[in-house]
Amino acid sequence: MARYTKDEARKWVRETLVGAVNCTIPSFSNDLTRINEAAIRHDTRLAIEHGFVGSLAVSEVSITLPEYIDFMRIMKAEAGDDLVIVHHASWNTLEQNIEAVQLAEEAGAEFVLLSYPPAFYPESEDDIYDYTRAICDATNLAVMLFPMFLWGFNTRVHPSDIPTSVMRRLIDDCPNVAAIKAEGGFPSIQSVIECHRLFGDEVVISMPIEGELIPLSQVMPLQLSATSDHEYWGPLIPQVMQHLQSGEYDAATEIYWRMHPARKAKGMVAQQMHGGFFINRYVWKFQGWLQGYNGGPLRMPTQRIHDPQMNALRKGLIDAGLSPSMEPFRDFFIGRHPM
Repeated sequence: MARYTKDEARKWVRETLVGAVNCTIPSFSNDLTRINEAAIRHDTRLAIEHGFVGSLAVSEVSITLPEYIDFMRIMKAEAGDDLVIVHHASWNTLEQNIEAVQLAEEAGAEFVLLSYPPAFYPESEDDIYDYTRAICDATNLAVMLFPMFLWGFNTRVHPSDIPTSVMRRLIDDCPNVAAIKAEGGFPSIQSVIECHRLFGDEVVISMPIEGELIPLSQVMPLQLSATSDHEYWGPLIPQVMQHLQSGEYDAATEIYWRMHPARKAKGMVAQQMHGGFFINRYVWKFQGWLQGYNGGPLRMPTQRIHDPQMNALRKGLIDAGLSPSMEPFRDFFIGRHPM
């Protein structure tokens, strides 16, 4: 169970989540019939070793809810109190999301990244508020709001995806709304600036995109970068967060420019692979494999990754002076802990 009460959620996030939160994608047996405990434990240990303060247990893959809860239990058993397990509230309906968040709380998750189902079609600010509040009311866990273009709200409700008027109501009415992952109107940076200005004294504002996090943190305080595919960089994002928190901006800027070749390669692959308003989790799993994470197969239906994208991502890390895995690509599809 969480180490705080619902009324303490904001204080707990402010004091505890200082740093970076990566993503852990479930690993499966090689026949894809069950989850792979050894691989999940490996990825959890490596996230701790790399210096992350938390990890998102990704649910946007082909996995059943009971398997997902077991996946989180394994992460929690391996991590103990060394890593905050973040529940990914990305299920099919409001009812299933309420069930999932309550099971996640019992399984040891302590933070929630809010999402919205593909069939959720709000036509007003009230629709977004009502759905979001129902999730917040159903759990004692701290919740991170997530304005994002993927939801498709911008053409009907507001260009910022979730307007600040809705977030204001939720912060006022839900004591466990404790953070905002401010990607509204992406790729604009206006959302994070607006959220910081309006809400930064009340809740934690997260900038998950490292290419914006590093420069923005030099002109405005940002204690948290959650959640993102930071595992692509190994321990580098936790290291740069330490520089930023200490005001060592020259050191952070040096890392920013050193990362730039890989940043550009990653951006080009994203344009090729992240179609259909859906994040390609196979790409993210491969990015982690390059830095020692398990990799391994994902179930259908899933998007794919091919040699040109794998070559580009690996070369980007090499050009950035990092040391990605040079193992054959076929090994990625097997995983480091085959089962």
